[in-house]
Amino acid sequence: MDLEQFRQLCLSFPYTDEYLPFDEHTLAFRVGGEGGKIFCLTPLDRADQPSANLKSDPEKAIELREEHAAIVPGYHMNKKHWNTVYLEEGLSNQLIRELVADSYQLVFDSLPLKLRKALASGE
Repeated sequence: MDLEQFRQLCLSFPYTDEYLPFDEHTLAFRVGGEGGKIFCLTPLDRADQPSANLKSDPEKAIELREEHAAIVPGYHMNKKHWNTVYLEEGLSNQLIRELVADSYQLVFDSLPLKLRKALASGE
């Protein structure tokens, strides 16, 4: 999956936007707008080896790393909860979709209840 396909995938999740919170080279996808949380980070300056940091259940994170060489502990992240996924290293698009969906859901579920209710009601 190339970076633009990955970007479109991330933006397909409800209440998601993209922004550059740290610098012009690190694209973040967050759920919940300005009061929300990041579920994915991807470097824009490594087009030759596109990757993304995705949140994961700690036990599943370890399993994924053991099963796939293209999934490693999260770069500059809490390695217990985040994996770096190399998008063009033999992983199926389906697996990448599942990993993004898992990350999104973990982060969405951790949003404050008030924000989740506001999003659900369209406020």
